[in-house]
Amino acid sequence: MLDWGQDLELILDAARQAGEIAHGFFGRSPEVWWKNEGRSPVSAADFAANDRLQSLLLTARPNYGWLSEETDDDVARLDRETLFVVDPIDGTRAFINGEKTWCVSVAVVHRGQPVAGVLVAPALDEEFCAVKDGPALKNGRPISVTGERANGELVIAADENLVKKFEPGFRDEVRRVRHVPSLAYRLAMIADGSIDGTVVKRASHDWDLAAADLILERAGGCLVDLAGNRLVYNRESVVHEMLAAGAEHALRSLLPQLAGLAPG
Repeated sequence: MLDWGQDLELILDAARQAGEIAHGFFGRSPEVWWKNEGRSPVSAADFAANDRLQSLLLTARPNYGWLSEETDDDVARLDRETLFVVDPIDGTRAFINGEKTWCVSVAVVHRGQPVAGVLVAPALDEEFCAVKDGPALKNGRPISVTGERANGELVIAADENLVKKFEPGFRDEVRRVRHVPSLAYRLAMIADGSIDGTVVKRASHDWDLAAADLILERAGGCLVDLAGNRLVYNRESVVHEMLAAGAEHALRSLLPQLAGLAPG
């Protein structure tokens, strides 16, 4: 398939339906369990949204592979050229705490690269989407990353302890924003120019990144490893080391500061 527009329509409709289901649980104290040795929460809303996405998407594209945070991994995905990469609720901690910055993240990945991606944030009434070779859109309108600010300030989302390790002169130019638990939404904030960049701690996963990566790219930004390389998705391991994302000017400033830091 050379035109991924039909897939974009499919995943946007599915993400809207999943978002509506999740939003029905929002603010109503859904049942919560803990996984990864008690480090990561998952709620009844995550599972319900995941079930809807899996049913809709794999019924429509039975030949596609499947990778979701809330589904046991099936290595059969490695034999598929094209697959869905899904996080039914990115920002579950925010969701269960009643914060609005969570979203349904769905991407179509083809030969290791996202070709269609959507983020639906029902509590904020926001939708981001992009398709390969098309514009990045927020609520149907084109968006783009920031240019350099006249005052030289760099607005980023990053851990405070990490920022303290930056060189003093550079640190004085950085303005940190309040932590945003949803990594996908944080990348979307770069895409729409709300912030200039972010640092992604090690142990993010394909499902946190794939849809937002494409949206950011089509908005003129980039998500890279510390060597400046773009990510490859649907590998045997779907876990990533420390990453940086931003507009070109932000990455130009951030990457040298991160180069000497141990991942963490």
